[in-house]
Amino acid sequence: MDISTGKSSMARPARRSGRRTLLVLAVATALAAGLTPAATAGPTHAAGVRIHAGRVELPVAGGTATIDPTTLAIDARTDDGRTLRVSDPAADAPGRPGHVTMSGRGARWSYPGRGLNAEAHVEQGRLLVTITSDRDGTLAWPVTGTDKTASALQLPRGEGLSLPVADTFWNSTRAQLVGSEEDMASQLTLPVWGYTLGAGRGISYLSPTDIGTSLAYASQGGRLRTTAKHAFSGGNATRDYTVAFSLTDGSPVAPAVDYRHWLADHGELGSLSEKIRKNPETGRLLGAFHAYTWGGSRKTAGIEKLNSLGVSRLWLGYDADDSPMTTADVTAAQKAGYLVGPYDSFANGRDKGPDTPPNSVWPDNVYPSFCVRRADGTPQPGFHKQGCYLSSQAFEQAEPQRHYLADRTRSLIANGAASYFLDVDAAGELFRDHDAAHPMTMARDRANRLARMRRLTDGTAQQAPLVLGSEAAGSWANQVLAFDHGSGTPADGRLWPMETGHFDSAQDQPKDDPAWGGYTPAAAPDTFFKPVRVGDFKPEHRAAVADALKAMYDPAYRVPLYETALHGSLINVERWELSFGKLPDQKVTRALLAMLYNTPLNFVLSDKDKRYDQNLRELAALQKYFAPLHQAAGAEELTSFGWLTADRTVQRTVFGDGALTVTANFGGTAHDGLPGGCVDATLKGGKPQRLCPAKVVS
Repeated sequence: MDISTGKSSMARPARRSGRRTLLVLAVATALAAGLTPAATAGPTHAAGVRIHAGRVELPVAGGTATIDPTTLAIDARTDDGRTLRVSDPAADAPGRPGHVTMSGRGARWSYPGRGLNAEAHVEQGRLLVTITSDRDGTLAWPVTGTDKTASALQLPRGEGLSLPVADTFWNSTRAQLVGSEEDMASQLTLPVWGYTLGAGRGISYLSPTDIGTSLAYASQGGRLRTTAKHAFSGGNATRDYTVAFSLTDGSPVAPAVDYRHWLADHGELGSLSEKIRKNPETGRLLGAFHAYTWGGSRKTAGIEKLNSLGVSRLWLGYDADDSPMTTADVTAAQKAGYLVGPYDSFANGRDKGPDTPPNSVWPDNVYPSFCVRRADGTPQPGFHKQGCYLSSQAFEQAEPQRHYLADRTRSLIANGAASYFLDVDAAGELFRDHDAAHPMTMARDRANRLARMRRLTDGTAQQAPLVLGSEAAGSWANQVLAFDHGSGTPADGRLWPMETGHFDSAQDQPKDDPAWGGYTPAAAPDTFFKPVRVGDFKPEHRAAVADALKAMYDPAYRVPLYETALHGSLINVERWELSFGKLPDQKVTRALLAMLYNTPLNFVLSDKDKRYDQNLRELAALQKYFAPLHQAAGAEELTSFGWLTADRTVQRTVFGDGALTVTANFGGTAHDGLPGGCVDATLKGGKPQRLCPAKVVS
């Protein structure tokens, strides 16, 4: 990558071979894989591993990695003679190490004072280092971004960001990044981050043990640095810590390239083509935009109107309320080529009342007996602090006899719906349940969710396979889902005050800024349908709103990490409360990003909305352009991403073996014949097709 010009492209490394250009170092849960006790081993088991001057040197693809056991600092000497700082010493010293010995596959040592054990070995070009603890505690390591050549930080918020390490906005309080800490299991969509180091080099960091691991952000000398932190907990089964380090070509999506290969190598990468083969209804997602419906838009007449406008593919979702889509409505949608799915949740329980959502009401004594219990015995508060979160373990224990989940699903798809949207399950907010009747670790919670989602997709829960989607899917759910709503959005923390109207006031107090809108009118709630601009907020809140939108949508910072890792595995969409029409000033940028990343736009539709006809026209025009591109490449891998200009305003993606090439110009001036605000897409063997969103949206 030429940093002086800002040009970048994604190099695809050879897969785990001697020709592979990635230097891979990994800290992994090798003990769980059954490591033998430490022992001196010959070169057959630990070829090339050397203990020298108290340091462990291991040959890896692309060079040599050196670990200092006294501090856990890691350096890499590359084959072309460069020395790179992979990690500074641990922020909280691990203590004096014991004697380093050769093990069956590498080297092993311990930190007796802290009850830590480490083991390093080489496997398929990777250096694996395992750190385990025999007691509860924390470790702040690796400490990253400290190499003097570091120029950009790659961060998987939503779809993904690549942040110049010296950028004044991201180092300032305006961005609200520095000084914060994000949980890898719930706030980052992929368990990776990375740095670009000068020209043509970079380092990727990957933490398969994302549960119990977080990433903290700091600014030192006006440059972004990061530190991973892991909490060892016997009660939460997080006594093993895994981090993977890879030396890359410095591409802004290189960490996601490495992660995709990691998933494939470990049998954890799903295939959308295979999902379509198993359930042909999934194929209706290719070329489809997504939309949630209210009022008459979910009825047969509304569906026929969409079809008459030329909308060829669409995923239609609706609340599981007192006016769901009927069998006739679903039949009309299927005839038009659309998929239909109810919105449901298995996560919340409440007493039945006039304002209780139907999917929070359960039979028998599910609420409150299934509530997740915190350490002090109190229930974990549910959505909007109402009721409680329900334990996935309690459901798993009851399901073989009581079928609460299967019965719920069967009732909601009795109208013939072939799809299902299950809120929360694939998002990363995992719980430890202290209830003795259904105890559960976070890892067990995740396993339970995967199991019940898999029952929906394979049909064992309801005798028919469903095209399943969920909220803000973490990468760990990629094998069971066909689509998600939420992981396309790099959500800023200020989005929630914007949506709730509580910038400075408490949640139980009146809103201090109602600009976003509430839950009325019933057939087209303002919170979803009312367009908002920065100027609609109170003067004292406008700067925060502007900064939040910059952090989320400025194309100079956006990169397709999620698509690089998972395009062709599942279909990624923005958050459903951020419909395409909600942020009118961001429409052009969001449309260009959708075409560039080959991801659908998400709409809300209601015939009671005064902008209904406008929304339909925009949806139809944009979907007409998108459909052939997504049908050709939606099940393909994203194989290349690059910036074509120094200011990052012109960007290009390639999918598959040239199945689709897309160039988007986010700037205000033409580049190589492509006007600002426009996108060219070329299908293999075809001619460029142009879209200028400003001509079709308002």
